Amino acid sequence: MRNMIPNRKEKGFTLIELVMVIVILGILAAFALPRFADFGTEARVSSINGLAGSMRSAASIAHARQLADGSASDADVILEGVTIDMVAGYPTADQNGIEKAAQISSDYLKDSTSAGPDAGDSIVYYIAPDEGSATTDLADQCRVEYTAANDTSGSEAPISVTVQTGGC
Repeated sequence: MRNMIPNRKEKGFTLIELVMVIVILGILAAFALPRFADFGTEARVSSINGLAGSMRSAASIAHARQLADGSASDADVILEGVTIDMVAGYPTADQNGIEKAAQISSDYLKDSTSAGPDAGDSIVYYIAPDEGSATTDLADQCRVEYTAANDTSGSEAPISVTVQTGGC
């Protein structure tokens, strides 16, 4: 008698099927990868906007504290045990004013060339550009500028917080 090999169906994927799956995964990755690669820009924009919000809030809290205390517009205030320098009813544009009030981290770079304790002075905080970025001018950086209240008109004028996200 003859040995008859029963007919068996092999189970598995053919080479063509495997190649097609790899091609489809490659196409999906080509479209998805650029979408995930841009998270650095979004993170820098969010960080600088968060810093601007923190500055606005801290300035308002310090101003409210000064009003609640009934102090003069240039009198320092104490927030959470920290003395905040004030000018025209708001924190000054330096390390003893808005930087302390908003508890700004040293992770932010600072351009303090026009910073100071006087009304109308301003200070700029910015995020360093990516490695290899062509942006070197501070005006093109991802930055926020705090300008202290200006009391030149004889009445308290609110602070100014300006955000630049073009260089993020």
